[in-house]
Amino acid sequence: MSELLEGDERLERELTGEPVKMPAASSLLLHVGLAGAIVAYYVIGGFFHSNIWGGSSSGGAIRVQITSAIPLPSDQPPNQNVLATEKPSPAPAPPAPKTAPVIDDKAIAIQGKQAKEKPKPTPVPPQKIQQQPVPQNKAQYGEQAANNMPRAVQGVSTPGPTSIAQGDFGSRFPWYVDAINRKMSQSWNKGEVDPRTPKGTRVFLDFTIHRDGTVAANDVRVERSSGSSTLDRSCMRAVQRVDTFGALPGGYSGSSLNVSYYCEY
Repeated sequence: MSELLEGDERLERELTGEPVKMPAASSLLLHVGLAGAIVAYYVIGGFFHSNIWGGSSSGGAIRVQITSAIPLPSDQPPNQNVLATEKPSPAPAPPAPKTAPVIDDKAIAIQGKQAKEKPKPTPVPPQKIQQQPVPQNKAQYGEQAANNMPRAVQGVSTPGPTSIAQGDFGSRFPWYVDAINRKMSQSWNKGEVDPRTPKGTRVFLDFTIHRDGTVAANDVRVERSSGSSTLDRSCMRAVQRVDTFGALPGGYSGSSLNVSYYCEY
């Protein structure tokens, strides 16, 4: 039974609405108070500010005092040179030129004191001018010393194994002598010589070259033997193998040419 009564009371409380009049009235009064406070603040604040900074009342003067604590900007840029000064020292004056001491000609000489003698200039000797001989535009005639140079050289030997006995043929026609050396070197066969022959052994031959450059077989002879028969024969065969040494030079007037030649092993 008691449980039914408790349930009815709970249902009645739920169905019964909460009172809203008192909370609504309190909220309305609170908002009105806030709005009035804001209006009063602006009204009172405007009244006091108009009395201090302006309004219809006459304004007063403000006193300003300038101090030197804050540096004012200058028209010229600051000079960073620590040695600069507003009053620079003047430059030293240039030294005065030295003047020569004035000697008084009327001064009385002091006895016992010798005057300094001025050094005398050293005389310069005159320069000697060499006269060049004047060239004479004429031929010089007269006698002169004899020349000791020989007019002809007899038996001149040219470098190499070939020697020419006739006059100055070797000095006049060295190219023909070189041709004899070259053709003999090409014609000589050293393989025909006994290898036991000592090195440096020489055999000397004499032969005659005719006008057309040929050499007859009976015109070749041994002037001085080498001591090796094989060397002597090989050198003679070398002369006989040459068909022609070339016609004798036109400037040579002889009909033949006597040649001395040696073969060296």
